[in-house]
Amino acid sequence: MAELENPNVMMKFITFFSSLLQGVAESNDINCQFHLQKISVFHGLTRPTITIQSYLERIFKYANCSPSCYIVAYVYLDRFAQKQPSLPINSFNVHRLLITSVMIAAKFMDDLYYNNAYYAKVGGISTAEMNFLEVDFLFGLGFKLNVTTNTFHTYCSYLHKEMMLLQPPLNIDNGRSSLKQLQYLCFDEDETSHQKQQLAV
Repeated sequence: MAELENPNVMMKFITFFSSLLQGVAESNDINCQFHLQKISVFHGLTRPTITIQSYLERIFKYANCSPSCYIVAYVYLDRFAQKQPSLPINSFNVHRLLITSVMIAAKFMDDLYYNNAYYAKVGGISTAEMNFLEVDFLFGLGFKLNVTTNTFHTYCSYLHKEMMLLQPPLNIDNGRSSLKQLQYLCFDEDETSHQKQQLAV
């Protein structure tokens, strides 16, 4: 997704991605009334007052990581949600999951990146908490950080297509939500079959 190098396209992506995450968080907030959800180190006691879009814009402004890191962060959030279905993305954990996924993506993808203390300041949390979040996220992913070219392009294609539609799909029906907002793309380990699958929210 070379067009992300264009600042205007990148800002459009930030807006879209934050809207996507907002839809997932709100959907899962509703869904928690029907299903038990585990509390984790990612959960805050209250919802952060900063919006997801403002938070993501802040990360983008100060992290100085490559645009591809945001695609990889999306892949990591997707994998985390698949591997940890009892920890769905919601309004209480989305900010911490976001800062952690971007930081880990930057460490994995970029030659130069900021340390945990810097990301903690950007994210508005302590360095100790940032360290805990990183370890928990890595274990939650099963340390599966590699993103193949094929996977990367599949996610880019999906995001590009959805950005062209200019709205994240939202599907809430009779109080039950289906995860059409953040379309999780589940891959076989060998990635020979690419099958879109909706996860339990």
